[in-house]
Amino acid sequence: MSGGGLLVAGTTSDAGKSVVTAGICRWLVRQGVKVAPFKGQNMSLNSFVTREGAEIGRAQAMQAQAARVEPSALMNPVLLKPGSDRSSQVVLMGKPVGELSARGFFGGSGPAAKPLSGAVSPGRALHGGRQAALLDTVVGCLEELRGSYDAVICEGAGSPAEINLRRTDIVNMGIARAARLPVLVVGDIDRGGVFASFFGTTALLAPEDQELLAGYLVNKFRGDVSLLEPGLDMLKDLTGRATYGVLPFQHGLGIDEEDGLRVSLRGSVRESRTTAPVGEDVLRVAVCAVPLMSNFTDVDALAAEPGVVVRFVDRAEELVDADLVVVPGTRGTVKALQWLRERGLADALARRAVEGRPVLGICGGFQVLGERIEDDVESRAGAVDGLGLLPVRVRFERDKTLARPVGEALGEHVEGYEIHHGVAEITGGEAFLDGCRVGSVWGTHWHGSLEADGFRRAFLREVAAAAGRRFVPAPDTSFGALREEQLDRLGDLIEEHADTDALWRLIESGAPSGLPFIPPGAPA
Repeated sequence: MSGGGLLVAGTTSDAGKSVVTAGICRWLVRQGVKVAPFKGQNMSLNSFVTREGAEIGRAQAMQAQAARVEPSALMNPVLLKPGSDRSSQVVLMGKPVGELSARGFFGGSGPAAKPLSGAVSPGRALHGGRQAALLDTVVGCLEELRGSYDAVICEGAGSPAEINLRRTDIVNMGIARAARLPVLVVGDIDRGGVFASFFGTTALLAPEDQELLAGYLVNKFRGDVSLLEPGLDMLKDLTGRATYGVLPFQHGLGIDEEDGLRVSLRGSVRESRTTAPVGEDVLRVAVCAVPLMSNFTDVDALAAEPGVVVRFVDRAEELVDADLVVVPGTRGTVKALQWLRERGLADALARRAVEGRPVLGICGGFQVLGERIEDDVESRAGAVDGLGLLPVRVRFERDKTLARPVGEALGEHVEGYEIHHGVAEITGGEAFLDGCRVGSVWGTHWHGSLEADGFRRAFLREVAAAAGRRFVPAPDTSFGALREEQLDRLGDLIEEHADTDALWRLIESGAPSGLPFIPPGAPA
């Protein structure tokens, strides 16, 4: 018999679906429920590599941690990694199968996927690039999880009322109807218009979809809940559906976002901790906000350190006072290289290298720091000169490297994960993880390495010495423990501010019967 299930949808992108899903997973596992997360289709440049070598959305890896289970490709069978405004790489069951236009994927007359590797037939997998052809795969993965877990908490994408995409939907009401899942719609009241959003979302769904929309969850509320309650009562009178909780606004819960970088380019990374430094000085980290930036979560571990201030920048003058500059990963290495040159950041990085001021390149950022890039896969630009700060030549291969390496650097144990098409030939410098170091310039393909506490502290000591800062890393900062604290806070939000008895009834028994239809419904 299949386990219970719930789909967490949202009135908009970034309404809080990812964190609510994680919070429900953490609340359930603390009750002794064996639970798993699921997202049928994800669009994100923040991804993760499972132990079996499958690439999935990083949000689902975070949700698996909330559920205290090992992440799996089953939890995110379709991942779209944008390469431009019009096309994405399609990752199916953890492996890339091709590049596809948005029109082709969502069911227009666009072309089928362009294959990346002969090992997989994208034409067969995607049936000419039609998203709807993947519904069987997505439903099969969900049912496999439901056969192994007491409950599966599914996350939707965007809004379930995107009427232009409903015909081919496999992540919102399409999967809900196929698997008979009850649906909870999350609305971000901090944006305003939450009642209209709840009502409008419901009223734009077909009668068969409305039967599954059980109710609502208000997210990011500030103030006295008693002032909101009359509106919730009126919403129930209008729709026949209850609100299952009002979650208060809390700082510091934006972990592993997938839909975008929720920072100002000239602001601190998300809600960076402001704990006073252990030593006399703070350490300032500037992250180049390159186009198609991927896995920007790499710098979260730096932002977690007391006295480390992390900001994202897009102007050369913003590197002047930085003690460390990070060039992060990107899905467009050649495009990022051009962007750095156009904005004067390339020259600023070169000056830093000459002056012995620290620079760290990660994945695509490592590649741009090299001497030469040969790319007939990602940008199809052919041979392009890099910045020449590291003795490295990069050749893009059609097969993607997906790995979970383990090693040692600066005398400390390090674990990470790799996601890249570029293969690096290193001709000099000192060894640094899988990359190299020349003076104060470091480069590696490893994501997640800074989450290793001992290595991060050793690296920051080197940076502080090179920058001439009297900065001392805190001896007891544990990034893993801080992440667990965040996940527990999410579980607390659900436990303390949601109707958990009603939530469990939804998960176990499905949507209530007799929910009224709200006209006009979906257009024909």
